[in-house]
Amino acid sequence: MTRKKTSATLPKLTSLRMAWPTDWAALFGAERPLILEIGFGYGAYLLHLARTNPDANIVGLEIASQCLFRAESAIDRAGLTNVRPIHSMAETALHHLFTPASLTQIHINFPDPWFKRRHAPRRLMQPDTLTAMVSRLQAGGMLYLATDIREYAEMCAKLFAAAPGLENTLPDAWADQMPGRVVTKYEGRALREGRACHYFALRRNTLPAPDVPVIREGTMPHMVFRSPLTLDDMLAHFQQAERKEGNTHINFLHGYRGQKVVLFEVYIKEPTLDQHVALVLSYRETEQDFTLKAGVLGYPRATEGLHRAVAILGDWLIGLHPDSAQIDYKLLET
Repeated sequence: MTRKKTSATLPKLTSLRMAWPTDWAALFGAERPLILEIGFGYGAYLLHLARTNPDANIVGLEIASQCLFRAESAIDRAGLTNVRPIHSMAETALHHLFTPASLTQIHINFPDPWFKRRHAPRRLMQPDTLTAMVSRLQAGGMLYLATDIREYAEMCAKLFAAAPGLENTLPDAWADQMPGRVVTKYEGRALREGRACHYFALRRNTLPAPDVPVIREGTMPHMVFRSPLTLDDMLAHFQQAERKEGNTHINFLHGYRGQKVVLFEVYIKEPTLDQHVALVLSYRETEQDFTLKAGVLGYPRATEGLHRAVAILGDWLIGLHPDSAQIDYKLLET
């Protein structure tokens, strides 16, 4: 059964707090085919998927809080138990939550086109992201995409044609109509305003899947060092700074003095994940031994980016005085 009368509030899910990868059978309470919608908006299509696929587990991804609230409320009112909305970027979910060949369908409805040239890297449909989608689809699985932007459709057609793991199931690159499809709120507005909609339907073939391994979480980083400086001395030297390490951008934003610690506010942007966290500097056993590690702010995940942030900040703190020295550390070798 996928419908029941309930007054329980749907659990709030975010990819930053879920297991990497996620045990979907445990989360839903049943081992069933897994269907994904990326960017579900107000949730009409997500609920349609749940109702029309009662023997499947439906996952929806969205980053807008208001959309999440509306979808969670609608699912709760409908009593649907085979659908879960998740606060997550698509890149985070595809690389961290889903294992290869775990999805039977992926649905993408009217993704933001990001018209300006400088915003193009923010578009969902990128070669690397499509490669991850193909990896996560089972052989025979389907990828559906709809857009009302002709330029976006043309871009996607080129991406799909260049993906050896996908086969077009339509007579042309896309269709201008998709009979039997539920019309989303945005889609209905586009049609009323006279904008043509373009629909894609592609099947995962039996060619070997692209090698896109699940990015798992490592151990939490920390650094221990000795310094004649005090916490106040170190904080007084702090200045905002930005570092780029490969595809990872790290912004050291602010420093704050607590009763027994200094808290450094840090923003870390990696290709598959954004984190806004705190690195905490505290006395260890004496007032000359210090530990630098991730705090609880932002629910940090032990990614390569977090390890790099601890290493960069720790090396800077040690470099403030010639008599400072590293004692111990737990950091990825990069």
